[in-house]
Order: sequence, then structure tokens, then C-alpha cells
Amino acid sequence: MSNYEERTDLPANFDELKKSINRTANWRERLDAVEELGNWKTRETIELLKYSMAGDSVYKVREAAYRQLLALGENVSKPEPKEEDAVKNTKKILVRIKKSLPKDHSYEEFKEKLKKMRIDVYDTYEGNKGEEFDKWLEQLWSELRTR
Repeated sequence: MSNYEERTDLPANFDELKKSINRTANWRERLDAVEELGNWKTRETIELLKYSMAGDSVYKVREAAYRQLLALGENVSKPEPKEEDAVKNTKKILVRIKKSLPKDHSYEEFKEKLKKMRIDVYDTYEGNKGEEFDKWLEQLWSELRTR
């Protein structure tokens, strides 16, 4: 027997999972929700998984939703990683944050302010870049022109 035997009732925490799927500031929580939703083969859970697969800003979450849908017997195509900015106007957002800091601020100060002001941006890129996140963000920070 697999984990995916016909469970047609909704999980007891369905409303919480639905909220988690929409929490833009926590890709890990969205990933956990996708993994848990994959244990329930209902119209509602399949719709949420399709929603995540189609629109999540973090590729790991979209890919996990795809795998869960396949395991539930859905006919879906693997999502492609997005080439463009995962968050619209990322560079403008980062320039604004850099401008708001003292001229001689450190990368760590910039990173902390980004986390405080735009956790959605921070979280999305941290999820997409993985271990390369700090290197990527520091490189971008050093290239940003504010004057």
C-alpha cells in the first residue's frame, strides 16, 4: 500500500495548509504544505497543488507540487524554472533599500534591512538560489548604483 491510497476526505488542517500555500514570506512552509497536501487525493487538494505548481515564486515548491500531482495520478507537465526575476522590479527594490542606508553601510546591514523590509523578496531568492544566495546577493549589492 502506498502513501497515496484513495483518501477522499480533506485533512483536518486543510484551512491551515491553504493559508500556508499563500504565505509569500516562507517558502519552506509552502513546501511543507505541498508535501502534506500530496497525501490527500481530493479535488480541493489537487487544485491547491496545481495552484502551487503554476504560480509559486520558488522553483523547489513548484517542482514538489508537480511530483505530488504525478504521484496522485494527475496528468501534468513539469514546470520550467523562470529565467526572469522571480520578483518583479527586484533591482529597483534593492536600490531603494541600499539608498535608505548610510553610504558606508556593510553588506550584512543591507541584507538585514532587506530581510526586515521585504521578507518576500529575501525569502523567494533564498529559496531559489539555495547555497548560492549570499554570494549572489552580495555580488548584486556591490554592483547596485545609488547615485
